Amino acid sequence: GSRAFGQWASKRIKSRVGAQLATILLGVLIFVDDYFNCLTVGSVMRPVTDKHNVSRAKLAYIIDSTAAPVCIIAPISSWAAAVTGFVPGEDGFSVFINAIPYNFYALLTITMLVFLVILGVDYGPMKKHEENAANGDLFTTADRSFVNEEAQVNTKGNVYDLVIPVVLLIICCVTGMIYSGGFFSGSSFVESFSNSDASVGLALGSIFALIITIAFYSVRKVLSFTTCMNCIPEGFKAMVPAIIILTFAWTLKAMTDSLGAAPYVAGMMQSSAAGLMNMLPAIIFVVGCGLAFATGTSWGTFGILIPIVVAVFQGTNETMMIISISACMAGAVCGDHCSPISDTTIMASAGAQCNHVNHVSTQLPYAMTVAAVSFVTYVIAGFVQNAWICLPIGIVLMTGTLFVIRAITGKEE
Repeated sequence: GSRAFGQWASKRIKSRVGAQLATILLGVLIFVDDYFNCLTVGSVMRPVTDKHNVSRAKLAYIIDSTAAPVCIIAPISSWAAAVTGFVPGEDGFSVFINAIPYNFYALLTITMLVFLVILGVDYGPMKKHEENAANGDLFTTADRSFVNEEAQVNTKGNVYDLVIPVVLLIICCVTGMIYSGGFFSGSSFVESFSNSDASVGLALGSIFALIITIAFYSVRKVLSFTTCMNCIPEGFKAMVPAIIILTFAWTLKAMTDSLGAAPYVAGMMQSSAAGLMNMLPAIIFVVGCGLAFATGTSWGTFGILIPIVVAVFQGTNETMMIISISACMAGAVCGDHCSPISDTTIMASAGAQCNHVNHVSTQLPYAMTVAAVSFVTYVIAGFVQNAWICLPIGIVLMTGTLFVIRAITGKEE
């Protein structure tokens, strides 16, 4: 199905820019969950980006930048459900909706992604990867652990063999998530999404989608039942490197939690909040970045910081509470985006079939550029307290920064 989609797309996507923009578009469309986004976008777009000589590091960066940043501004997503559960004494869903325009890191990451592709700007280690890819080397380094040289090509497949299973997967996963949240027991759609257990919902959805897909392929006679069964252990084996990295990452997170790093940071934040009111969103953003980077978890960072923010501002300044909650979410996503032990970063590497260290080292300069612009925008937001003034300023700063970088690097497409 991927091969057929690659052939179909190659007739319509004529350039490297087109291949990258198509990957961004698909990443934005799959907003239900970041894991799901990483693996689906990677498997669908890899043949297309490979054909147009886009490096695997660049593909991993695009996947990672449209996973968590898109999920954190999508009201119907597992991330929205997580955030709404961390806002004590408030309507979590309405707080989440009001915080979207202030989520500068997520919005500016997507802005930067589009302008990077259109302007043809590359800098830092990514520049070397992209130059090598243009000459036919998609990996730059020697590691090819994900690449299966013995993969057999099935010429019976067509585009529907990719599209139908992916659509089925989306439908089944959404159904699984609302089922785990009690939708079929009388809860409303929004309530069931807020109360859903993403891990249970995605597991159920994946299992049902897999069973239906096997039946679909068997009926169409593009793959026999035996071949489908043989593919399942191969799929598990392909995910082993990502699973091992995740296991070690979770171990490191547990050690950090045991040392009490998170409560220590929380205590420092609470004690210094009173004297730095207008600067607080920018400070919260930086603290969120540091916590998420060190622990590799954005959801854990929400759980620590959002209740503190609510306690500081509740009943006194609702607008500052919204901005600060948004700064917390943005900082958590930024740290998660940069962290080598973040599960989303690991899954993006797996989805793009890219060496994990290459992905982290090439992505970091880009993520830090957006983080710097977001910090300045949060400083402005702390004083202005109006999203429709601050967000355009942030976008102008972001595009201006890219033009300056382009001028410095002398890169012209």
